[in-house]
Order: sequence, then C-alpha cells, then structure tokens
Amino acid sequence: MAFRHALASELHNRSSLLLEADMTDLIIRASHDSDSPAITRTYAHAVIHGTASWELEPPNEEEMARRRLAIVDAGFPYLVAERGGNVLGYCYASAYRPRAAYKATVEDSIYIHPDAQGQGVGKALLGALIQHCEGLGYRQMVTIVGDGYGGSAASLKLHERFGFTVIGIAKSVGFKHGRWLDQVLMQKTLGAGDSTPSPFT
Repeated sequence: MAFRHALASELHNRSSLLLEADMTDLIIRASHDSDSPAITRTYAHAVIHGTASWELEPPNEEEMARRRLAIVDAGFPYLVAERGGNVLGYCYASAYRPRAAYKATVEDSIYIHPDAQGQGVGKALLGALIQHCEGLGYRQMVTIVGDGYGGSAASLKLHERFGFTVIGIAKSVGFKHGRWLDQVLMQKTLGAGDSTPSPFT
C-alpha cells in the first residue's frame, strides 16, 4: 500500500509538469533505462484505475525495468513518446506466443499517461511501432484489449484506425474493480503478410 500511495503522489506532481510542457514537438524514440520511473508511473495508473491491464497491484520500478530489458534484449522495439522532456506514454512489441512457429507474429502493448490521453500520443506511438515491426520482418500484429467495449474502448478505436480488425471476444474471463471483463482480440497484417514464407524459419 505504501508503494501505491507514493505512486499516487508522484503522479499528481508529474501531472502539472505535463500540462505545463511544450505540447508542440512530440518525439517518438527508443526507450532508455532512465525512462523506467516514468514508465512505472504510467503503468501504475493503468493498473490501479483502469481495465486495460489485468494486474491488480502495480509492479515497482525494479520489476518494470526488468520487464523492459527482457523485451529489448529479445530484439523487440520498446518506444516512448516524449514532449518537453516528459515521457507521455510508451509502447512495445513482444512475442505473441513462445513456440517457434509463432515467430512472425508479435503482440503490441501501449499505455499513455492519463494527462496526455486524447492528444494524439497513442496514434504516434502505435504508428511508429507498426513501422518498426514491419521493418523487422514481422507479418502479423495481434493486440488483446482488456475491457475493449468498456473502459478500454479508446484503445480499441485506436487500433481500428490502423487497420486492426476484431477476430474474437473472450467473454467474462477477467474480474477487476467489481465486475467481469471481456477480452477483445484484434489483428493486423504487416508487410507481405502470408503471401510469402516466414523470414524466421
């Protein structure tokens, strides 16, 4: 609980900085170790208040740094959006499934600081991530939107704008904030898709 209270206080303090920042020049770049505090705060807000993540307790900074490093070390892109020296959000691609035949497919995750939502940050991040993944030769991108027709409807709409289509709904597979949650599975073809063999065989 002490970690939750400390994060809440830090989020409040950072919110004023984000609102005062120069909102004209958005930079999308590869994440650095030094971004871990901002990434931790953004994800913590999603865990505590939202339904996009189905974790119930926010991981601490050390754990978030470990997770980021594992993704980067595996060769996947992990990007942040920055304005005025403040990290406004982050996204990354990771393995859709661990078995070898899935290697051409990635899963995306994206989280935006609550005070930067609705400002085009998610659009810039997801567009850059798709471009990176196509450049790396991936053929399919999947996203799993928790509570996609409820609290995460904005994420579902964002993915639709980039050509993702809904390919399935898992009903009432999660329970958080006192209610049952659905998962919406979405998919987008990257590059040549299935028109040529996988480059990862």
